[in-house]
Amino acid sequence: MTTSSVSHGHGPAGFQTLAGRSLGFWALLGFFAVFVGFGMLSSLYMEHNGHWVTGMNNQVPWGLPHACAVFLLVASTGALNIASLGSVFSKDDYKPLGRLSALSAMAVQAGGLFILLLDLGRADRLVVAMTNYNFTSIFCLNIVLYNGFFAIVTTYLYMMMEPRLEPFYRPVAFSAFIWRLAVTTGTGSIFGLMMSRMAFHSAIMAPMFIALSLSLGLAMFLIILAFLQIGAGRPAPSAQLQHRLLVLLAVFVAVSLYMVVVHHVTSFYSSERRDFERYIMAGDGVYPPLLWLGFGLLGSVLPLLILLVPFPAVGTQVRLFLASVGVVVGGVCLMYVIIVGGESFPIDLFPGKVVSSSFFDGAVGTYSPSVPEIFLSFGGFSLVGLILVVGLWVLELLPGRRDARQ
Repeated sequence: MTTSSVSHGHGPAGFQTLAGRSLGFWALLGFFAVFVGFGMLSSLYMEHNGHWVTGMNNQVPWGLPHACAVFLLVASTGALNIASLGSVFSKDDYKPLGRLSALSAMAVQAGGLFILLLDLGRADRLVVAMTNYNFTSIFCLNIVLYNGFFAIVTTYLYMMMEPRLEPFYRPVAFSAFIWRLAVTTGTGSIFGLMMSRMAFHSAIMAPMFIALSLSLGLAMFLIILAFLQIGAGRPAPSAQLQHRLLVLLAVFVAVSLYMVVVHHVTSFYSSERRDFERYIMAGDGVYPPLLWLGFGLLGSVLPLLILLVPFPAVGTQVRLFLASVGVVVGGVCLMYVIIVGGESFPIDLFPGKVVSSSFFDGAVGTYSPSVPEIFLSFGGFSLVGLILVVGLWVLELLPGRRDARQ
């Protein structure tokens, strides 16, 4: 994509929109729209025929779409990192990117909810779910948290764009920061409070998801920033800001890796979870390679080496982009292992008792993603791109040439 940017009333130091006049711009817009449509058609196909046409079953009711949805929901709160650093922590270097950060957070969360809504089925009953609340259910609480996130971040973005509301800007910024922590805590608690699955039920799930949101969200934002620089000809951040982003991403990746390691180590020391840990870390199937190679090597160790070891022949921008891609791929692998791997392990319904029936008791669940599930998952990521392109086209969210290098 090759697009230009135009300024509206603020001069070179103000904020700009994407011009949206080139063929590349419309091709990208059409690409995202087509795959969002494929995602919706895939959902309609699954709903009309039943979930038997997917790889999901009674043992593994949440598959690849759910893993991608949770990945996007976790990353969405972390995409607000840059805006929070500029407003809550008063880091002026990050302030020109605050508007883009806020839009990215809402776009990524919308993509996650798009997959989640269409994956679970009966999207026509969304109004019922939004108007009838059972607060003893963590799922119900998350609906409130997601709606609140959109409302607060929209207000936050509006105040960034309206100088007359500057006295209220900082309180709203703090509210957005606290709410994003609550949203990620709620997402992690979906699994942490699920007592029926020994793979999920753990108090560390919520803080681990918060740590993951920091690294995954920043990586998503840096990929978005890189595509804007390549496709729209946006100026790169200053060398000083690039170095800060590099160190920040390295710290977040290291903390995320540490939390995941602690989660698995503490689980291994629990006798009731030890068999699952052996299954997920050294058993047959796809889960050990996804955990060790996908998240461990590609998503954590290699990004840390790229970020922390000097490579004179490779620029900082390229290092940030490569590390971010690795972190995102590793994050999807980890969510797949947590969700699908956790479901495929047999449930011990009556601990200490011998259970005998013909309904897969003690059997490991099998799952392979189907084509409709793949299209639905890709449709959620495409919706992120579609919202970003349209949002940047109609709103002045991109920093001017001079601001981008401050």
